[in-house]
Amino acid sequence: MEIKTDFLIIGSGIAGLSLAIKAADLGTVAVITKKEEMESSTNYAQGGIAAVTDIHDSFESHISDTLECGAGLCREDVVRFVVTEGPRRIEELIDWGVSFTKAENSGGTLYDLGREGGHSRRRVLHAGDRTGQEIERALIEKAASKKNIRIFENFIGIDLIMNSNVMGKKMKPDRCLGVYAFDIVRKQILTFRAKFTVLATGGAGKVYLITSNPDIATGDGIAMAYRAGAQIANMEFIQFHPTCLYHPDARSFLISEAVRGEGAVLRLKSGSTFMEKYHPLKNLAPRDIVARAIDAELKKSGDEYVLLDMTHRDRDFTIRRFPNIYNECLKFGIDMAREPVPVVPAAHYICGGVAVSPYGETDIERLFACGEVSCSGLHGANRLASNSLLEAVVFAHRSFLKMSELLPGCKDEPLAIPSWDPKEARESDESVVVTNDWEEIRRCMWNYVGIVRSDKRLERAKKRMDIICEEIHEYYWNYMITRDLLELRNIATVASLIIRCAMMRKESRGLHYNLDYPERDDRNGLRDTIISRYERPEFR
Repeated sequence: MEIKTDFLIIGSGIAGLSLAIKAADLGTVAVITKKEEMESSTNYAQGGIAAVTDIHDSFESHISDTLECGAGLCREDVVRFVVTEGPRRIEELIDWGVSFTKAENSGGTLYDLGREGGHSRRRVLHAGDRTGQEIERALIEKAASKKNIRIFENFIGIDLIMNSNVMGKKMKPDRCLGVYAFDIVRKQILTFRAKFTVLATGGAGKVYLITSNPDIATGDGIAMAYRAGAQIANMEFIQFHPTCLYHPDARSFLISEAVRGEGAVLRLKSGSTFMEKYHPLKNLAPRDIVARAIDAELKKSGDEYVLLDMTHRDRDFTIRRFPNIYNECLKFGIDMAREPVPVVPAAHYICGGVAVSPYGETDIERLFACGEVSCSGLHGANRLASNSLLEAVVFAHRSFLKMSELLPGCKDEPLAIPSWDPKEARESDESVVVTNDWEEIRRCMWNYVGIVRSDKRLERAKKRMDIICEEIHEYYWNYMITRDLLELRNIATVASLIIRCAMMRKESRGLHYNLDYPERDDRNGLRDTIISRYERPEFR
């Protein structure tokens, strides 16, 4: 079965839905989402969205903070337009129904602005501590009001459909015609044909054993883009959030950086503080510094966790400012207003991804990417807190502008796209293979390609991943497709890309720390790590 649309958007987070809402005014839109429409990384964002909205703040201050955090690898032109265009995108979200928390005693005229690590000012708009959920709610309601948008729930992309594949010969530049997608419920494979295809699939936290990401974050968009031949950049820069709740029954629950922004202090189990040894900003240091500090202290002490202490703040304030976090901790017997919360670092955000232009274009014609799946040049070697939602809405808008410009010249492709061919694939009776490889990949990445790396660890990871990828490749072509198999294939691809990029960077910078190259090398390291399936990897 073939579904034809003008715009195909893979992913239903803030990037995908905000773009879909705008594109619906130009033509038909199909949105593919792996689970229900509310399930996305956006929905789990607690902290907020950073933008200059206060008269005491400035664009230059936000730009400076972003560049400082990015450790020399941010593209300054990208940082400038994201920051300066941000307030207009915030107004747009508000117009679409997003309700950000207002400041007390302001008569409802001012927003309550939070401060997070790396920010020199309070500039983070939030909706309590459920900002992502509020944004997702408003966007879904707005999308539902658009007659041109169709949302396909419980679909996962398999592979992008390329002009060269259909024509049977290599073409450069190649063109994306759409995607083959697996209907998880009906176990069917559909062909989606589109004039423009947009990857908005979010991140890849499930590549690691411990992560703050939802189960859907398996790097699908990055893996599909790589297999199609698109350039992938800076995959070595994985941001580990310093404070994920440590509890045997708590899966992936994040303690927002905003908690430290409101005065929470990190302590060892003995009660002593330690962040003053690592950075002048102490508990408000950038995330990479805090995560490495916690990792170092845990290795020295042998403890399993550190403590995040908010008990010196007024109890009513803590409950009012962080109701979701407070209630979630309470489910596990922790009253954060009265006792410190045990926390550990967790894989949280990938600063690399599909390389894009300032308008979200990949190096494949009519294939765009925006949000966490992309590498735009905004984050550099380390993302400034709460800049991710901002990047998503700004690049969604810019992608919309570019597609609006190109649409009049796009005619329907006359090529007949062949239906998916399963060849000799058969039903598998060895699902244990998928489970075993899944666990082995995640543990390998956590142990060898985590917060602190070394050449020996990376070499071990590469050797093991080469074997696993070969096993998965053979399994994939012999057995019928399932969601678990597709996600396993994707996390294996993304894990390999992370390892390869990490091995290429012979220095420590931002989120990439290698014990064999502990210093930052500004003579050779101020370049991006670029990998393409059809080109020799390069450092430029």
